[in-house]
Amino acid sequence: MKYISVILIMFVFACNTNKILLSNKYEIKQKQSIDILLDNWHKAATNTDLENYFNKMTNDAIYLGTYASERWTKDDFYKFCKPYFDKGKAWNFKPKNRHIYVSGTGKIAWFDEILDTWMGNCRGSGVLVYKNRKWKIKQYNLAVAVPNDIIKNYVKLLKSK
Repeated sequence: MKYISVILIMFVFACNTNKILLSNKYEIKQKQSIDILLDNWHKAATNTDLENYFNKMTNDAIYLGTYASERWTKDDFYKFCKPYFDKGKAWNFKPKNRHIYVSGTGKIAWFDEILDTWMGNCRGSGVLVYKNRKWKIKQYNLAVAVPNDIIKNYVKLLKSK
């Protein structure tokens, strides 16, 4: 009887270990999908491909820009961006470093990234949702990254405006 109990415990452990490995593989695959989505999203802006850019966002997506009052719904952001994209002059943000996290359910993910932009280094962060077998951007937040050694001068400049 002892041997059957030991074998049963080993079997249960082996099954649980296998589930852990499968979930890690799934998480890696999801992170790769998100990485590709975000890279293609930034490339769509660089290539002024308006429809491709906005198709990567949920219908109720929010875009937070660098200015404190910039909180755009997807529709408002689309209207704002369209003239720039139509002229072939959007933006070119190049990701330099990105961290992606996926929830235990595999339905929500969040990320942060450092971007090389015309403003210097910026930080992008956001939330994605997985629906209909696709990841989409639900919220994106773009922030100018100010180095600590010049933050006091930056704050003085802001206060002088």
